[in-house]
Parts: sequence; structure tokens; C-alpha cells
Amino acid sequence: MSEVVFLTGASSGIGAALAKRFAAEGAHVILAARRADVLERLAAEITSEGGRATPAPLDVRDRDAVAKTIARVQAEVGPIDVLIANAGVGAELPVTDFCAERFEGLIKTNLMGPVYCIEAVLPSMLERRSGHIVGIGSLAGYRGIPAASGYSASKAALAATLESLRVELQNHGVKVSTICPGFIKSPMTDSNEFEMPFILSLEDGVDRIHRAIRAGRREYAFPWPLAFMVRASRCLPNWVYDRLLKNRRAEKSNPPA
Repeated sequence: MSEVVFLTGASSGIGAALAKRFAAEGAHVILAARRADVLERLAAEITSEGGRATPAPLDVRDRDAVAKTIARVQAEVGPIDVLIANAGVGAELPVTDFCAERFEGLIKTNLMGPVYCIEAVLPSMLERRSGHIVGIGSLAGYRGIPAASGYSASKAALAATLESLRVELQNHGVKVSTICPGFIKSPMTDSNEFEMPFILSLEDGVDRIHRAIRAGRREYAFPWPLAFMVRASRCLPNWVYDRLLKNRRAEKSNPPA
């Protein structure tokens, strides 16, 4: 039986490219996203190239829908071996236009979406003492970024959630990986109007993510120059960090992936 990979946010960008990578290796990829028509086309493309892909239209913000979809997939296709929680959104949230509803929307998609998926796949993984949970985080989760409070909070919380699970699940045969990219050229970053340091092509970024997943990396932050700077910033006193970012323009754009 071929490996079953459940991939959210599969309709475009990083998700679609990852789906093709795993299908090319022989995995049966379950394509989860909201746009059914796009998923159908992607599944047809993968199938035409000799791979296996099944569309699974899904809004990860809907807990019941996530549970029912994953239960159906596991009944029809088999146990999910790899969960890749990739679905995510970015949005500007400057203090001059702070909105709890938009903040909550970011949390629902970027944090609760992965949590709902993990809740649905975990019982089977625990029973089999096998499986791999992958969360696509962001370098933006290492420190709060001006005008991106909701996005940074959602990614920081996702990283903490995955770390807690990783430590506990090491005794149950289930692997957990947290992938924290910087800027990758994709539909999400195409609208950015500011300079994106060390931005990677979609092909390069996806290649790095794919290798990290296959290597079972516990945490992988990249590209290394930007990851180093972001990690180092956590050691800075708050007054230094605040002064460095004091005059950063609040662009109408998305933070790192």
C-alpha cells in the first residue's frame, strides 16, 4: 500500500508544488483546500503524470468538516501516514486599524486549522505507533513583527503547539516537524510591496521543505542568513529590538511565509 499524505492548502503555491513532489515519489496525496475546481485540475495533472491524488475540498477552519473528511479518507484510502498542515493566510493588522475579528480569522486558519487536523489524525497514528505530523510555520513566529500581530501570534502559537506534541510523541513512535520558511515566491508574497530579503524561488523553497520533511527534521528554519538574524534577535533586549523596528513602515502586505 502506498504512503498516504494529507496536505492542506494544496490548491496553489507551496501546497500544490509539494503535492507534485510527494506524488512523484509514489505517495497517494490527498489534496485539501477550499477551491474544489482547482483541486480537481491539480489531481488530474498529477494523475496524467503517473501519480495518485485525490481532491478533498475542505475549509480547515471547520472542525466538524475536518474530522469528517479525514475519517472518510482513512476509511476509503487507508491510514494517513503524513499530515502536512500547510494552509495559512497572512494579513496586515496595524494598530491604527486593529481588528479582533481579523485577528481571530488568522488564528482560526493558521493555528486552529492545523490543530483540528492533528486532532483527527492522531488517534490512528497513536494506535499504529507510526506517523509524521508536519506544520508549516514561519520565521515571523520568532518575534512580533509590526503590523503583523495576528500573523506572528498564530505562527508562534503553532510552533509552541508542535514542540509540545513533538516532545510527548517521541515516546509513541510519531514524528513532528516544524518548518519555518522566510520569503518564498508564491501567490501569498506576490502582493508584497516591500523588499523581501533572501527571497527564494518557489522551486527552491519547496525543495528545501520537501528534503526537511523526508529527513524528519524536528525544526527547520530557512534560508539560513535570515533565520540566523531572526533567531539572534530573540537575544536582543526589548529596548534594542523596539528601537530597531520603531520606524518600520506598516506595509499593506504579507509577512514571511
